[in-house]
This record gives sequence, structure tokens and C-alpha cells, in this order.
Amino acid sequence: MDFTITEEQQDIQSLANQILTDQVTPETLHAYDDRNNERYDGRLWSQLADSGLLGITIDADKGGMGFSFNELSLFLEECGRVLAPVPALPTLVSAMAVQKFGNDELQAMLGGVVSGEVVLTAAIEEPGNQDAYAPTCTVSNGQLNGIKQGVAYVNQATRLLVVANESDKVGLYVVDPKDASIASTALWSTTFEPQAHLTFSNTPAEKIGGQEAVTYLLQHYTVAMCAYQVGACEQMVKLTSTYTSEREQFGVKIATFQAVGHRTANCYIDAKCLKLVTQQAVSILAEGGDAALAVNVAKAWCGDASHRISYAAQHLHGGMGVDRDYSLWRYALWAKQNELLLGHTTYHLEQLGDAIAAGDFDIDA
Repeated sequence: MDFTITEEQQDIQSLANQILTDQVTPETLHAYDDRNNERYDGRLWSQLADSGLLGITIDADKGGMGFSFNELSLFLEECGRVLAPVPALPTLVSAMAVQKFGNDELQAMLGGVVSGEVVLTAAIEEPGNQDAYAPTCTVSNGQLNGIKQGVAYVNQATRLLVVANESDKVGLYVVDPKDASIASTALWSTTFEPQAHLTFSNTPAEKIGGQEAVTYLLQHYTVAMCAYQVGACEQMVKLTSTYTSEREQFGVKIATFQAVGHRTANCYIDAKCLKLVTQQAVSILAEGGDAALAVNVAKAWCGDASHRISYAAQHLHGGMGVDRDYSLWRYALWAKQNELLLGHTTYHLEQLGDAIAAGDFDIDA
């Protein structure tokens, strides 16, 4: 595969980088650290809408740019690089599912996504259930019952996509997050991302699609999270490289110590490998191919590489690694959250092991 980005993709990435680095700094993020302010920057969200970036994958006839998942992944990398306090990932991935499977009424909402007026999110995770493809939430006669946890940006959301079972068949449903039948309890996320624990009690639910729609949403959501983590990991490596090249011990820069240099190099390699396997999964999904195993590989790398980079970066920073006036600690918390969401590393390695045992995965390829 050729992962060389095009001139248009470079323009999208540069525009996103310019807006996000200008508007998101350790100082602006500090405002959300006391939990009194919900981690949502409406002004930044409006700027991203005005720039057209919220319409990357939305069709041109709905006001969007009409690009593919390739371009969206580049934008999400930049969001991860600064840990942007906006619902870019849940909104834009959910919008892709709506665009592909939604009816005319839902399709009409996509113009609002482009303008920033419509926020979408997805209810995927369930307490104690690592397999998002086998939900315990159920739908009967158009009514949803069950529990979802870790649902991001519910307070800002216009619509909520939910993965649920109906007559033992998995499906994707859309609900109004403001419906009175939904009991919402705010969660204290370690990343300070606004999340909620939702209990559905005979909540009206409209079906968008079946197994195909669920697979589409979950695979794109998982890989989008990996792309986000690519940006975060690259930033952790950059912070570590800069710090060790400036910090002195025994009268010399600690980056000149062989042990420090080797460990930083390992972080760099991990970040590059994560980017490579994520790009592979993104490319397959963008082309409409079977990406199941590529998704497992990318998410397994996301968990392990994020953990190793975070651990090494904090170790090499010493006490600065946990100093709240420095930015590394935020990246460490996001690394742990993204390591565990949508299946931890062991879960995805088990999926790969099952595929190898069944002869569905050529380990020599």
C-alpha cells in the first residue's frame, strides 16, 4: 500500500493543525481540570465548522467536502495531537454511519453536522462487556432497554446511535438523547471528557440498519480512535525528545545517555508502527474492503504502543511527568483510556488468534 498523502490531504492536515494548535494549549485545557467546566469548547467547534473541517466526509450536496475516511483520520490525528476538547470523533464517525445507512430524515441532519449545529454521539460500551458486537441492550416493538456507559458528549448531542439486539439480531438504532425515558448519570472520566452512564427504559428507537451497519460503525469508530491516538503518541514522543535534549544531569544533556537515547528511540518506533497499522486499517475501510483483522491489529497496537510510550515518557521526564503544570500527564490519561475502550489488547489478540487457528489469517503475508 502507498500511504503517501496527497496535496489535498496535506492541506486538510495543515489547516487542522493551524486551528487546533492556535486554539488548544495547556493553558486552555487547564480550565477543564477542576471538573467544574464541562470539557467542551463551543468556540473551537464553531471555528472547525467555519473552516469546513466538520464536513470532511459529508457529501458535497449536503454542504460537505465529500472526502473519505482517509482524510478524516488525518484530521483526528491532529485532534489527538492537542487533545482537542470537542466531539470530533463521535460526531464525524457517527455521521458517516448516518450518511451510509440513514433514511432521508436522518440524512437531512448532516448539513447541521457540517455547520456545527448538530452533534452526534454513539452508545457502544456496556458494563462488564468487552464485545461491543454482542450487546446486551435490547429492542422490542421499537423500544430500547438496557445500559450503556462511557457515552461521550451526551449533553451536546442532538442524536445518539445505539448498538442493540432485537430478536437475537444485532442492529444500529438512533434515539433522542433528551428523551425523558433515558436516565443519564454523569461520569468522572479520568481524561475529563464529558461522559455519561445511560439507562434506557422503553426508549423510542428507530432502526438504521442491521449487522452491516453495526460493523461499519464499530470498525470505523475503533480505527478513528487509533488515529486519534497516533497524534497523541507522536506528541508524547515529541515532548520527551524535547525535554531530554534540554534537561541536564552531571553537566550534560540526558539525551546523550545511551539508555535514555535507546528508550526514546523505542518510543519513536512504537509511534511509527502504530501509525502504519492504523493507516493500513484506514485504507482498507476507505476502499470498502474487509478490514476486520486490520482493525484488530491496529487496536492491539494502539493499546500496547500507547502504554509503552506513556510509561517511558513519564519515566524519562521524572517528576515533570506528573506535574499538572506540564502537559504530559493528560496524554498519559488518554493513552490508558484509549487502551481499554472498544476492547483491550488481549481481546483483539484473541480475535487474531482465532482467525489464525481457523486459517482465515495468513501470518506470512
